[in-house]
Amino acid sequence: MNNDVLIVIGVGGMGVSVARRCGAGRAIVLADINAAGLEATAAALTEDGHYVVTQEVDVTSRESLAAVAETASKAGRVSKVVHTAGLSPQQASTEAVLAVDLLGVALSIDEFGKVIEPGGAGVVIASMAGHMMPPPDPEVARQLATLPAEELLGIDACASITSSQMAYPFAKRANQIRVAAAAGTWGQRGARINSISPGVISTAMGRLELDSESGTLMRAMVDNSGLRRYGTPEDIAGAVEFLLGPSASFITGTDLLVDGGVIGAISTGTIDLAQSLAER
Repeated sequence: MNNDVLIVIGVGGMGVSVARRCGAGRAIVLADINAAGLEATAAALTEDGHYVVTQEVDVTSRESLAAVAETASKAGRVSKVVHTAGLSPQQASTEAVLAVDLLGVALSIDEFGKVIEPGGAGVVIASMAGHMMPPPDPEVARQLATLPAEELLGIDACASITSSQMAYPFAKRANQIRVAAAAGTWGQRGARINSISPGVISTAMGRLELDSESGTLMRAMVDNSGLRRYGTPEDIAGAVEFLLGPSASFITGTDLLVDGGVIGAISTGTIDLAQSLAER
């Protein structure tokens, strides 16, 4: 094994798939707040021949993330970072979704940007929900891009959010903006950073949302999309592998939609979601 290190934050379906697809021959540093899930995932990967280092992490804490970055640096050369941790509207309150999905990503970009090696790359998992938001006011966009991470939850735009259903797409749009802004600082270290916006993916989180009041809309989007199927964690891992690899060496600060064509169909008017819902 060489001394390259892959950091994966979050051991849900996407995180596990990314570790399996991108971790061969590298030290995999796995971090998650769920100690039991973290250890079970590490055991399964180790049994399959991967070298795994684990550490519990609270992504809303800069100190906790800095500790993961330090552990990863001791394990070798940090060349790849993938942030998959997040909460969906059905899993948490408005405050928790904003803390984990918005603040947590901003802090991760900061802390891992300090240890990423030249030629390295990072990927943040956002969501196609961010593309369904109206463009933010220019001042809000500036705040999301440039304010210190610890100040983000105090801006008026966050204070005005009253439900987790609103918090989730706002946070994911903020992820896309924050990644675009971070391309400059990561670039100073000779590294790249991008985001991926998955569509409806068949993970535990995705299935929970499908069983919620939002499920009807989600099924309508999938049924009228270009590919007309749910995505798999492996679909996302494949996109991550591309963005982390040499074929994407001139790609940074951008967002890759991996949604089966949902947003393309909505944005071009080739599907009418209101009509689709009425027909159900």
